[in-house]
Amino acid sequence: MTPRKTMWLSLGLGAAAFAIDRLHKFLQVDVFHWPAGYTRPLLPFLDLTLTFNTGVSYGLLSALPFFAVAVIVVIALVGLIVWWARATSPLVKAGLAICIGGAFSNALDRLIYRGVADFFWLHLGDFSFFVFNLADAAITVGVCLLLLDLLGVGRHRAANPA
Repeated sequence: MTPRKTMWLSLGLGAAAFAIDRLHKFLQVDVFHWPAGYTRPLLPFLDLTLTFNTGVSYGLLSALPFFAVAVIVVIALVGLIVWWARATSPLVKAGLAICIGGAFSNALDRLIYRGVADFFWLHLGDFSFFVFNLADAAITVGVCLLLLDLLGVGRHRAANPA
């Protein structure tokens, strides 16, 4: 695949991650008007809910003021964009673009809602694993693509000289 095609494909994947998450949040918050704290059991280990995470991943740094979290988010996004711009591997470029699309959507939540809207609660009885949204799922897929690249998936193998 040419570098130009790789760039456009990765941009499309990132835009799709962003758009799907924004559409879901629009429907749940603005169309269906779910109130914060709303919870509806779906499976024994999965509930649909609405919470707003004011921190970063898993609620870390939620005690920091909004401005401090915003600075951390901007620095992380800039780092991902620079990495994406310099990447030559199609798998890395795709993985980073998906991560960036999800991260941009979550960053937009911070501006709109003052926290990231999360909807899917994984738990085992009263033990809570985490609450996430489609942007978080996209970021996870992007990281998996980066790990696949790290493991050498998709790379051309050198011909065996023997």
